Amino acid sequence: MHMRTLPAATALAVLFSSAVLTAAPASADTTRPVAVAQADDTVVDGVHQRLYFSDRGQNKIVVTDYTGKVVATLTGLPQVRDLELSPDSGTLYAALHGADKIVAFDTATLTPTAEYPTGDGTIPSRLAYADGKLWFGYGDQSDSGLGAVDLTAETPTVTLDLAAGHNWSGPPMLYADPDNPGTLLALDDHTSSAPIVVYDISSGTPVIRVSAKKSGFYNDAALTPDGRSVVVAGPGNRALTEYRLSDLEQVRTYPVPDEPVTVSVAPDGTVAATLLDTGNLGDTYVFSRGAGQPASVRNLSSTWMPPFGHSMNWSADGGKLFVLSGSYESTKFHAVDEPRKYVSTLKADAPATATRAKPLTVKGSLTSALALPAGTPLAVTRTDIESPKGKSLGTKSLGTGGKFSFTDTPPAGGKVTYKVTYAGDATHTPATASDSVTVSRATPALTLNNNGKVYDYGKDVAFTAHLGTTYKNRTVEIWADPFGSDKPNKLMKTGTVNSKGNLSVTLDMTRDATVTAVFKGDARYAPRSVKSTAYAKVRVSTALSKHYKTGKIGSTTYHYFRKNTDVISTTTMSYYKDRKQRIELQLYYQDKWYAGATEYFKLGTNGKSTVNLGHAGESGIRARVRSSYINSSSGDTVNSTTHGAWKYFIFTN
Repeated sequence: MHMRTLPAATALAVLFSSAVLTAAPASADTTRPVAVAQADDTVVDGVHQRLYFSDRGQNKIVVTDYTGKVVATLTGLPQVRDLELSPDSGTLYAALHGADKIVAFDTATLTPTAEYPTGDGTIPSRLAYADGKLWFGYGDQSDSGLGAVDLTAETPTVTLDLAAGHNWSGPPMLYADPDNPGTLLALDDHTSSAPIVVYDISSGTPVIRVSAKKSGFYNDAALTPDGRSVVVAGPGNRALTEYRLSDLEQVRTYPVPDEPVTVSVAPDGTVAATLLDTGNLGDTYVFSRGAGQPASVRNLSSTWMPPFGHSMNWSADGGKLFVLSGSYESTKFHAVDEPRKYVSTLKADAPATATRAKPLTVKGSLTSALALPAGTPLAVTRTDIESPKGKSLGTKSLGTGGKFSFTDTPPAGGKVTYKVTYAGDATHTPATASDSVTVSRATPALTLNNNGKVYDYGKDVAFTAHLGTTYKNRTVEIWADPFGSDKPNKLMKTGTVNSKGNLSVTLDMTRDATVTAVFKGDARYAPRSVKSTAYAKVRVSTALSKHYKTGKIGSTTYHYFRKNTDVISTTTMSYYKDRKQRIELQLYYQDKWYAGATEYFKLGTNGKSTVNLGHAGESGIRARVRSSYINSSSGDTVNSTTHGAWKYFIFTN
């Protein structure tokens, strides 16, 4: 029996937030995005290990392998709806609602092999293969019917109006199975209290064998492996209902807490269903032990499952379960490797903080729809600074009610993680949970000298970090971060402190710099870092030119200029991009110096700036000039304010 799906209406995409506390899915499960916008139908091909998804919104069929990886895309298929696979898996049939025809593809080559026009305005949408014919539901609302393509004829023929007198309110959902030849099942999903109709097709012309009104508005249906019963996903009744085809009497129900939207039955009779799952509590149910036992529940998606369409299939051998979730760009493909196993949910709860070398208690729970017995073994591992790969704490036992607790005394401080693992068994999936606790550590003494000191440009300065008592780690890092965006923070030295607890590094102070000493901690002492900001002046000098001599007035050396000769001042300063030097001019009068002009001039890339100070025009005038770097005002903040030496000059006849 091959697996198939039914058309799906436009899916809703409503997102819910959830906090994931545990890791429960089987390790080999697969989830990946798939380029299907609106999955109308799905067929599983066990011979070629493929899945076929009809996407009516994008007029294509997407072909994937069993992991959801796309291997081909068949395009140009207007409003493609139902898909059907021939019994030998050699041919894939597709109903083209928007082209009034059914097309066939060779599954080995994925090339089209035949077309079967069904007539203008027939808009075929439902398919089922039975007794050498391809049966199809067609039409719209009350103008709907049942037709067939006779594939056994030398030239396949199309016949319409085969409903045997039944008036369909929409194109019927069709099902057939080789294990029950001569039988075609049809469901009316377009009205309330609509019938399920079982046709006898053994003569080639359908005859109604039995008909019964049920809930109507069916979302999906799937035949049992012998083809003698059907499991129906009805709307809103929160149950999957199984009916015998012989008399359409109810056999059993499979209880679910929300509206089922898809159903699929494995070759061994295991029933699986997806639910709309508006509460984000679980979207995929597998009844591996029958209707009277709890289902295995998985929550594959945090969004609503695609409503009204069959987006789930068993693999041909019944070993895997394939599920689609979402729609459009958020569609995802899920392959569940052990769908019959009950999902185990493991939670672990450690205290947020604890004291090193003092006992703490970790609590938790291990639950499943099929309860696990007390005594179930749980492996516990502790990971900390001294055991980064984890240290086994042995096996703990599950208590009554699915609860557990254990006590441990952490020998190391910092982040300590307790990992609890359940290995799983023949009926339960493995599960792992972990929680971390911050364990206290002592604060070590750590100092760094030279904070706030100012040094001449280019001076070699020793920065010494001092580390106090620690447990095992005696390593310190020293970093230097020069001011200015063009120089990155740089690791200058990493090393073990000496017997006095010291580690030193020498910096060439050409810029202000923040120096940081870092101790990364150990099992008993916490990490710590300290900073020291030291400052560097610039190198600045001023030279005067065009004077005719130098000489002293008192103890001060003056440059002598003729009264009509311009004074040329040349400043040399440590260069930085867009840096300016400030010239300050003062005049001497009656034994005092008085401020004159102050102005900034840009340095050249060679670090020089030449300024014409002009001339006095009369003799006896005394003045002085100096160049300075002013932090921020000179165009940058990478050095500390530095004033150059005054240069004195006098004008004579």
